Amino acid sequence: MTSTPPTTPTTPTTAPIGLAGIQAFLYRESRLLDDEQWDEWLACYHPDAAFWMPSWDDDDTLVTDPQREISLIYYPNRQGLEDRVFRIKTERSSATMPDTRTSHNISNVELERQEGSVCTVRFNWHTLSHRYKTNYSYFGMSRYVIDFAGEQAQILDKYVVLKNDYINQVIDIYHI
Repeated sequence: MTSTPPTTPTTPTTAPIGLAGIQAFLYRESRLLDDEQWDEWLACYHPDAAFWMPSWDDDDTLVTDPQREISLIYYPNRQGLEDRVFRIKTERSSATMPDTRTSHNISNVELERQEGSVCTVRFNWHTLSHRYKTNYSYFGMSRYVIDFAGEQAQILDKYVVLKNDYINQVIDIYHI
């Protein structure tokens, strides 16, 4: 008689991803920013994840091409985020000195689409920030494409619309 060892399935999740699981992931990503747990925050992103926050043009329309038009933030993959985090952690970023305190709030989370383990999620956010004895408020909408397969879910694409009309300081990855 021979016995075969149990195997672990390697196929991606195809069961519906619950809204509670999606919200838990979003809340965790926000908390990691608030707590400045940069390495753990970066682990939320797939190496090929794009991060884009378009700007508004003169006609109050969002730009549509990060390669040809000015964006508030654009990183075509996680390497750009890693470089930014390196500068923040090593105090090589004058835009983050002194340290900024943030509190991220998320609402209106919607699962727009699911294909296997990959979900497209839309939500609203509001971030409060404190620096130089002044409080700032940022608000907007985000659309993430998240892959829930594997040990940890990862963001494949992050699209952020900042809806503030006026920004009186540098906007950075931890503000949104």
